[in-house]
Amino acid sequence: MAHSNAPADDLPRLALGTFRAAGGSPFPGLLVDGVVLDVSALGATARDLLARWDDVRPRLDALAATAADDGSRRALDGLEVLAPVEPRQVVQAGANYRTHVIDLAVKHTEIRPGQTVEEVRAEVAAMMDRRATHGRPYIFTGLPSAVTGPYDDVVLPGYSDQHDWELELAAVIGSPAYRVSREEALAHVAAYTIVNDLTTRDRVFVPEMKEIGTDWFRAKNAPGFLPTGPFLVPADLVGDPQDLRIHLALNGEVMQDESTKDMLFGVAAVVSEASQTARLLPGDLVLTGSPAGNGLHHGRLLRDGDVMVGTVTGLGVQRTRTVAEVPA
Repeated sequence: MAHSNAPADDLPRLALGTFRAAGGSPFPGLLVDGVVLDVSALGATARDLLARWDDVRPRLDALAATAADDGSRRALDGLEVLAPVEPRQVVQAGANYRTHVIDLAVKHTEIRPGQTVEEVRAEVAAMMDRRATHGRPYIFTGLPSAVTGPYDDVVLPGYSDQHDWELELAAVIGSPAYRVSREEALAHVAAYTIVNDLTTRDRVFVPEMKEIGTDWFRAKNAPGFLPTGPFLVPADLVGDPQDLRIHLALNGEVMQDESTKDMLFGVAAVVSEASQTARLLPGDLVLTGSPAGNGLHHGRLLRDGDVMVGTVTGLGVQRTRTVAEVPA
């Protein structure tokens, strides 16, 4: 059983989550100053609450202010912390951090005679600036079955030894969004959470048919490859989503440490773009891309027993241990 082990000073003051007591069933809970209030009377699941977010959000504040010790209060450290929501859809943005894209381009570009790495970086940077001004986000989809809890072990499939981390900020949809503008998009975001969008690098491309391009289905959707949470922090408590710090440490060594300011397309642009094709539903996750510092960049991919600790400003702490798949 995976229990919360986040230090108390890293917990959001108020957040929604999904929890389970030993031998019990999952229930939606309101985290308030380190204590969990069972709010299943408002809805059976966190997704139910998100579907009525305009009504539910002020009621959460009222509960936080008036809740008595009537048996609905539970100690966080006595509960299993599950993925905070079960999305029907997972929408993902790729190549959305300027520095990350530049680093990848340099790594995969053949340096011409007389050309320097600095010149390649400058060329790619100029191209990214043009894309940010005139282009649109690169969007694809993931599988909800890849979602797992924020403290669950993740099994590394034995078909590859090139599994990588990608910590990201995820927007959580409240009211349905379909063909909304960038100016309207954030009104449809109820909350934010942390995700680690794990990727199997040698499955990203189809070597025998390079013209097809990327194969994100095989690269990203193994069971447990999307650790999510620990909590859903209401958007109004997060502040500016373009001024948050994304930080991932591997076995205590910092690998990713970047501001969401480095996004080529902000949260509003990504949500809007996704909504132009799909009708986004309450509880859906919209991933906004991962910053520089993944394993491919560091030349160090995931191994059995690694521990990843990920944080995004104000959203809590995610701790994930990797476990090698045992051959059948």
